[in-house]
Amino acid sequence: MNYLAHIYLSGNNNLVTIGNFIADGIKGKDYTKYHKDIQTGILLHRHIDTFTDAHAIVRKSTKRLHENYGHYAGVIVDIFYDHYLAKNWNKYSSVPLNEYVNCFYELLQDQYDILPLRIKKMMPYMISGNWLLSYASLDGIAKVLQGMNTRTKNRSGMDKATKELEMFYLEFENEFTLFFEELITFTKEKQSELSSK
Repeated sequence: MNYLAHIYLSGNNNLVTIGNFIADGIKGKDYTKYHKDIQTGILLHRHIDTFTDAHAIVRKSTKRLHENYGHYAGVIVDIFYDHYLAKNWNKYSSVPLNEYVNCFYELLQDQYDILPLRIKKMMPYMISGNWLLSYASLDGIAKVLQGMNTRTKNRSGMDKATKELEMFYLEFENEFTLFFEELITFTKEKQSELSSK
């Protein structure tokens, strides 16, 4: 899953949310240096990624992209799934998406001192480009994919993946919807387990 899904799946604990968001930049046992709730968020992120990567529905989505994008197919599906979460946001939250993401940006600024350097460098671009809100539109997803392609020095061809998104729009959306219900249940159980340790 991509940024928006990880943030959403953290629930209402701000420090768990921060941990879940920064987790990709925290290697091995480095997570133990952080507050317990941030540790929970980091570990939750890892469990979400493992559950997602192994799931049959997600594999069905990635298989559709594998021929053209190889090992980048999984990254593209993560971005596609964030699009469907943003687009259908009112199914999952009573807080409007623009309000939700603004609260998250404020949380990042409040917790700036504990963020890893990589996140500190990315944050201004994320906020000024309002990445999380932009996921709701196809134009926004196209920009995200262009940015990712640039980061791979144009090797991934990810900027072309909007073609498959449009071609198989309903198939990807149905797969996301089915999978995300399972992921929400898994995450709630896993977070409860991690918090009680």
